[in-house]
Amino acid sequence: MTKIITISREFGSGGREIGRRLAEKLGIPFYDKDLIRMAADDIDIEEHIFEMYDDAFLEKEEMQYTPFSPVYEVPMSDQIFMAQSRVIRRLAEHGPCVIVGRCADMVLKDEQCLNLFFYASFKKRVQRILTRENLPESEFKQMEKKVREIDRKRRDYYQYYTGNEWGKPQNYHLCLDSHKAGQDACIDAAVAYMAYLD
Repeated sequence: MTKIITISREFGSGGREIGRRLAEKLGIPFYDKDLIRMAADDIDIEEHIFEMYDDAFLEKEEMQYTPFSPVYEVPMSDQIFMAQSRVIRRLAEHGPCVIVGRCADMVLKDEQCLNLFFYASFKKRVQRILTRENLPESEFKQMEKKVREIDRKRRDYYQYYTGNEWGKPQNYHLCLDSHKAGQDACIDAAVAYMAYLD
């Protein structure tokens, strides 16, 4: 079986949930936000500070040098990426798992991985987030802005740290429209595809 499954996804596509369910089906560990805690431990800073830098990596000019950094010439956001990358590589060494985001597909580019990308129509993604967060339709326009902003941050983060284009089909083994196919079909497709990578 392919050792690692990496999940990249548009915000609101349900990629995280599909990844979690896929891990359950295969009986392997699932890592998402856990990576933040592990990487924070790795560089010995508090998790909430780590999350602050992780979430705001684009504002680099405001965070070039920090008292949390033993190597002051390396921006904190870059140290965080390096810490996450070390954690991802360690997890890959321990056996099969599903890893969501964090450029795991490129961090593990020399490993045997199945790299998945989940997307859906913009309107369906906005609607899914509204439903998930139990928000009224009157919030639709505000949620559109949020979805665009998070997609932009994911795209920029991926581009900055990998040099590759986020969401470009050539960068993944399988790209799936999670709304049209549905979560069950996406999971079945991923499992079926794995047989061709071994």
